[in-house]
Amino acid sequence: MFKRQTLKNGIRLITAPLKETQTASLLVLVKVGSRQEAKSIEGISHFVEHLMFKGTKRRPTTLDLSKELDGIGAEYNAFTGKDVTGYYIKADAKHLSLAIDMLSDMLGESLFRAEEIEKEKGVIVEEINMYEDNPLMQVEGMLEEMIFDGGELGHQIAGSRETVRAANREKIANYKKKYYTGANIVIGLAGKFNTDQLKDLKSKFKFNRGAKSKIKESIINQKSPRVDLKYKETEQVQAALGFPAFSYHDPRSYALQLMAVILGGNMSSRLFINVREKKGLAYFVRAWPNLYEDAGALVIQAGLDKSRIEEAIVTILGELNGLKAGVTAEELQRAKDFIAGKMALDLEDSMSIAEWYANLELNDRKLMTPQEKLKKIMAVKESDIKKVASDIFDLNRVNLAVVGPFKDDKKFKKLLK
Repeated sequence: MFKRQTLKNGIRLITAPLKETQTASLLVLVKVGSRQEAKSIEGISHFVEHLMFKGTKRRPTTLDLSKELDGIGAEYNAFTGKDVTGYYIKADAKHLSLAIDMLSDMLGESLFRAEEIEKEKGVIVEEINMYEDNPLMQVEGMLEEMIFDGGELGHQIAGSRETVRAANREKIANYKKKYYTGANIVIGLAGKFNTDQLKDLKSKFKFNRGAKSKIKESIINQKSPRVDLKYKETEQVQAALGFPAFSYHDPRSYALQLMAVILGGNMSSRLFINVREKKGLAYFVRAWPNLYEDAGALVIQAGLDKSRIEEAIVTILGELNGLKAGVTAEELQRAKDFIAGKMALDLEDSMSIAEWYANLELNDRKLMTPQEKLKKIMAVKESDIKKVASDIFDLNRVNLAVVGPFKDDKKFKKLLK
């Protein structure tokens, strides 16, 4: 069972002891990401995350940090999203004290040396180059820029080459000071731990209380289809279709999750069977919901045969119309069983449990156990799926991003009418 407590400086701590494990997972989430950034500093949240691994007062270099964690066989990393930055260490429970000391040291005492900032600019620019050289990754960014046109959710997480090169120590340090505050931090601890280790954790994460991050609400007023093409000489075309959806606070999100499974969530989904297996139009095709606290999207992505892309898009659109007509009781039950099975697999270790509760808390969602969420999923009816499909699949609000050997968007726009 989990326990929630708020520390004196505003940090929210969620603990979930697990008797059957020998590991402990420590996850620190900060409510800041690319959507908090002005255009002129795009990518700065991601830049801060990189610099946390470049040395502290007690551990002056990257090697000083990594050799301690590698020496105990720990799993550790960090990530930046649209609305969250996270840092984690998973290790043998007997080394939890080191994990606590390490993360509190990195997040509270990183040096942000000017010379390290200059070196890291080159690393991040190469990361941007990697994204742009990979059509599979590039097409996702293109799609979100269209769906959230003009809004902060459309920002690229890594930023641009220009904003990365323009970053300096003062900008980065001020940004970190503004957002890395107690009110913005959630710590998840799951696995095997004791009261002394908990006391240690509470004493070491020393942050000013500050204020919670605020967001500018995303307003989507799309009234006609949008197409974005990125010309690239490729043998396989990467295409992504997206429709505005709703936030993860919306009670319809459970039906949306099930609908995405039926549409393209596994190898027995409608898209996989009809686009890949029956017609051979794609190597992969999938669908998933991408939800935030104030908005969201339903995304369909496929790697397509460039000579048959029009047929593929027409086929995909046909499957969307099919969902609007309804799903069978058998399909819905299979989707429910699939989600139940995936949840059981995903939540079998300590890090998954820490992520589950910390993410709910960070996003001000009701803390519920996996079993409680599963109850809500199991209560979804066929009529709920049909209603969500009808609400979302409006071709006046469709967005299509394509990376491949195409320059003229007219034929694609014609397909979406």
